[in-house]
Amino acid sequence: MDCTAVVRIMRRPYYGWIVVLACFLGTFVVFGLSYSFGVFLDRMLEEFGRSRGATTVAFGVQTLLIYVGAVAVGVFVDRHGARRTLLAAAVIVPLGLVLTSRATSLLAVVVAFGVVTGFGLSLVYVVSYATVPRWFDRRLGLAGGVASSGLGVGMLVVAPASSRLIDRVGWRTAFLLLAGVAAVVLVVAAFLIRDEPAPESAPASEFPDGFDGAASHSLRATLTHLSAVARSGPFLLVVVGWVLIYATLYVVFVHLVVHATDVGLTRTTGAAALGLVGLASALGRIAIGHLADRIGRVRVFVGCSATMGAATIALPAFESAAGFVAFALVYGLAYGGNGALLAPLIADTFGRANLNAIFGLASGAFAASGLASPYLAGAAHDVLGTYDHAFVASGFAALLGALAIALAHRRASR
Repeated sequence: MDCTAVVRIMRRPYYGWIVVLACFLGTFVVFGLSYSFGVFLDRMLEEFGRSRGATTVAFGVQTLLIYVGAVAVGVFVDRHGARRTLLAAAVIVPLGLVLTSRATSLLAVVVAFGVVTGFGLSLVYVVSYATVPRWFDRRLGLAGGVASSGLGVGMLVVAPASSRLIDRVGWRTAFLLLAGVAAVVLVVAAFLIRDEPAPESAPASEFPDGFDGAASHSLRATLTHLSAVARSGPFLLVVVGWVLIYATLYVVFVHLVVHATDVGLTRTTGAAALGLVGLASALGRIAIGHLADRIGRVRVFVGCSATMGAATIALPAFESAAGFVAFALVYGLAYGGNGALLAPLIADTFGRANLNAIFGLASGAFAASGLASPYLAGAAHDVLGTYDHAFVASGFAALLGALAIALAHRRASR
């Protein structure tokens, strides 16, 4: 055995994969906690005696804070680092959950779960999605898919676990226990995370064209670069594309369960289909993310986005349990591929400089879509007595969104 082989064996694994693990833990916390709100909804309805619409304001405010907060958080992360950001989140997120457990009114829940917890989750969200592209190039789709698959795993684990805790110890104590778990997981993630490899340590096999991940060193330079990107045509197309594509996601996540009861199925069937979306999403993020590295990440993102739209258009035709399962599998896999490539899309289109800030700014699109699309779908149902028109309209919107992303990348590549 020659010396080169010995060195190769003894060489430590690339630390980028440890960063992937840290980001997986981050997405697990963000979406495991956020998407488990529905499990607590019936108990909060009993506790506070308010309508479903009013009670779900807490979730809407949290969604707004996660993505709108990401705009400012991205600049903070680029300036102060991912580790400090996660350590701050390890304090803020549990604090918000503890305050939620002690809430004596719906307004207190909105402030605690919506504002405080939402802001803390915003810190975790930006780090978890925008750090991996600093460490990978050729295998960015796979790495991003593994990191973001924490979303699907979080949906599968946290919501059922919370349901069991609520049955055994009550919803308030369940929030306290979740606060403790979140604190531990985020501290572990904080000590695993690193912002980016030094140029000399980035492997040539991963960055064949040179390393360009460093952020601007001054706040003025960061803001100047961010302003230039934000005013560009490609960036505006990406934002519009994300708003349109993710209209399907929020319509499906909010209304799929009640739609199941509308067509004569059980609530359990709708909930199981939603869980299956999470499982398929986790698998899709890894498998499709890996495939995207081979055939083109932007191309795959556009294809997955179009598939999300087509599946949502077809949803009104599925009125059996088997049909809901088929929809969940197709939609979940496509959503997984789409979600794995969000940050890689930004990196491939706009470069890696100030990536956290650019990704955070673009994430405002999710806030707009998350606030508007579920409400509009519900209003359409109130008037028309069916979700069919809302599903079809949001599906066609996603097709237009996929086209906008394709145009954005083409213009940015000129």
